[in-house]
Amino acid sequence: MVFFFFLFLLSAAGARGGGGGGKATSGGGARAEKARATDGASRTGSSLGYLRHAAGKLGGALVSLLAVLVTSFFLFRIIPGDPVKAMTHGVPTSAEQLATLRRQFGLDLPLWQQFTDYCAKALSGDLGTSFQFRAPVGDLIAEKLPATLLLTGVAVVIYSALGLWLGTRSAWRHGGLGDRLNTGIALTLWSVPSFWLGLLLIIVFSVGMGPIPGLFPTGGMESGTGETGFAYVLDVAHHLVLPVVTLVAVGYAQTLLVMRSSLLDEMGGDYLTTARAKGLRDDAVRRRHAVPNALLPTVTMIFINLGHVAAGSILVETVFSWPGLGGLFYQALSVPDLPLVQGLFVVFAGAMILMNLIADLLYPLLDPRVGR
Repeated sequence: MVFFFFLFLLSAAGARGGGGGGKATSGGGARAEKARATDGASRTGSSLGYLRHAAGKLGGALVSLLAVLVTSFFLFRIIPGDPVKAMTHGVPTSAEQLATLRRQFGLDLPLWQQFTDYCAKALSGDLGTSFQFRAPVGDLIAEKLPATLLLTGVAVVIYSALGLWLGTRSAWRHGGLGDRLNTGIALTLWSVPSFWLGLLLIIVFSVGMGPIPGLFPTGGMESGTGETGFAYVLDVAHHLVLPVVTLVAVGYAQTLLVMRSSLLDEMGGDYLTTARAKGLRDDAVRRRHAVPNALLPTVTMIFINLGHVAAGSILVETVFSWPGLGGLFYQALSVPDLPLVQGLFVVFAGAMILMNLIADLLYPLLDPRVGR
């Protein structure tokens, strides 16, 4: 009797469950439709939020670029010195000849007219004509740009990768001997002026000091002995070593410290504890969870460093006589060659603005919380 009673209860429960199954199915379908509609609205809202974010950043970049145009014109006119007198220094020149040169350069015009002419030409892509080289500024920049891209591009790739790797290892094993050693070296190198470090490397490894012979050239990009093909590549690489080492020694330190600090902030997160509780190995927790979330501040810095690829390093290029934009800027500033320094300043600042804009547009892709 007991067995049949329990059998009856089970059949009744099944009947009730079957009767409500149609309702559950219909209710589940309604909930699924509602979930799909909510998901579609969420995606639309996210897309609109990203577009608003992108439009705001693009507008800010354009405003910054206009501010750069204005700043580049007035900034270098504050510098003491007369370009005409500087270029005719040591050459007998009459007052009439000086006046003729000023008229040719447009320096006899009122300041407001010089400014409007400069802005009109710059917005049309004409950066003017160099006073001392008597050549279009755009052509001079295009001629020197490859050498700068080679030097700073190689340096940025090396010190970004090195800084990310060492910064990650230092943070993950913070407090250990390796962390203290890496952090100490990074802080020391970060505080060293790049030109001083370059001069020190020239003294030790180019001129030679004590038992260390002179292994590398003191400056320039090539020996000028007419090498071609692979021999030319080796010659350029030989000249590239010391300036790249100088830039890497200073640059990797900043990347290491920023990455270490960002990763230390993430290491106390509950999501890492959850990942470990699921049985993930320590390396997997670091690579899949901690490092991607710690990359945002480092991404900004890397893109700023990419902006420096166009700007180069004025001091390092000057110390090593590297024929790039940095050395050209130093030559132009010593006159001052106003069209050339203005054009270079616009190119340098424009590269930084562009790289910052790209970083801002990538942020929401790396972290969906940004731009909402």
